[in-house]
Amino acid sequence: MPVINRDDSVRLAYARDVSGLELVPEGVVRPTSPEEVVEVLREAASSGTPVTAAGGQTSTTGASITDRGLLLSLRAMDRVLDVDVAGRTARVQPGVLLGDLKRLVADEGLLFAPDPTSEEDTTVGGAVACNASGARTLRYGATRAHVRALTVALASGEVVEVRRRPLEKNTVGYALAHDPVDWFVGSEGTLGVVLEAELALLPRPEAVLGLAVPFASEAEALAFVVAARDDRTLAPRCLEFFGELAFGIVREAASDPGWAAEARALVYLEDDAEEPPLDAWLALAEAHGAAAADIRAYGSESELREARRLRHAVPATMNERGGARRAHGGRKVSTDWAVPYRELAGAIDFARRVADEHGVPQAVIYGHAGNGHPHQNFIAHDADELRRIEAVVEETLRHVISLGGTVAAEHGVGKIKRKWVALQLSPLQIGAMRALKRELDPKGILAPGNVF
Repeated sequence: MPVINRDDSVRLAYARDVSGLELVPEGVVRPTSPEEVVEVLREAASSGTPVTAAGGQTSTTGASITDRGLLLSLRAMDRVLDVDVAGRTARVQPGVLLGDLKRLVADEGLLFAPDPTSEEDTTVGGAVACNASGARTLRYGATRAHVRALTVALASGEVVEVRRRPLEKNTVGYALAHDPVDWFVGSEGTLGVVLEAELALLPRPEAVLGLAVPFASEAEALAFVVAARDDRTLAPRCLEFFGELAFGIVREAASDPGWAAEARALVYLEDDAEEPPLDAWLALAEAHGAAAADIRAYGSESELREARRLRHAVPATMNERGGARRAHGGRKVSTDWAVPYRELAGAIDFARRVADEHGVPQAVIYGHAGNGHPHQNFIAHDADELRRIEAVVEETLRHVISLGGTVAAEHGVGKIKRKWVALQLSPLQIGAMRALKRELDPKGILAPGNVF
């Protein structure tokens, strides 16, 4: 049995993630092998001790922290077990960092497609648990689509392997039972602990074109996104939107405050076609009022890394601003709702009006507009402002649901968003989820407070 560390300094070191919450666990366990994870779970099942698994603790919803029972840190289980170049798969332990995995397989001419902005700190286990995505989800889909098989320790300590079957037709039983891999992807640690994942890889693109396209208004930028989605001759792998405040952060990170000084919005796109159609992209941008002289192109590896750095500057800056308000009862409040992409401009306008009506400073808005999925980042300066911001978010989410949207498109539910699950899911749906939870975790010891 691995040591349970109850030292105050160690417990505090695992008490925070990116959500702005602080929950101090009763103990921390840092296993180095699957066998040790199984030992912890068997003992916890016997004693009824709650266990919350964690990786890089990059959760924005409090999913990777707990004040009940043990925090099970899987960071030490960080081995890449196998890369099958011919079969285009990788077998990895849950503590492997996505950034490390991507660089490793890139050397073999392969790509692991999911690309959360925090990939240098996000583990594979965390990505699987939250069904992580990122900018390139527009082309490649979220993590779920790239998981071939999982080895999972259940709450009892029993180890099971679940694997997708390459079937095109199947009529045996209920659809929800067809593919148990999908039970665990996105389950936020509530159904089992991932010990090993087999991931599907893709051929690495020969060329990638990145374009940063400024617009005079947010409306023009969002109209360009819709036009790009609807154009059958173009196939972007990402379409990222930056509202006025977010573009300001990008300018600062670029050390170029004069870049497109009259612009009020930015769209960043990538195209990985064999011969990216630069002329077609420029024509579409100009047709929607882009500041053509200020468009910037990124083509080499170093240039694309710089574009990624500029994009990451927005959440990094907002995390820093939110962290500075913790001592005052405030924090960053981040949404990840989504609507059908043609509804995005109207949904953002509605969200802005609601903030004004509540006297809340406007959020920094950026994110995956190609999927109809923005992030609103508010900074609550104190507890009173936090309450008002949450009221704004809830009113916005009710409108989002009325448009056929979702309250959580990317970051999961965790502890922060569980109060809004019932806005989207019916009692029947929630009941079916609870039934699966009871079957796999009858004592309810895994990740208490997440989702339910």
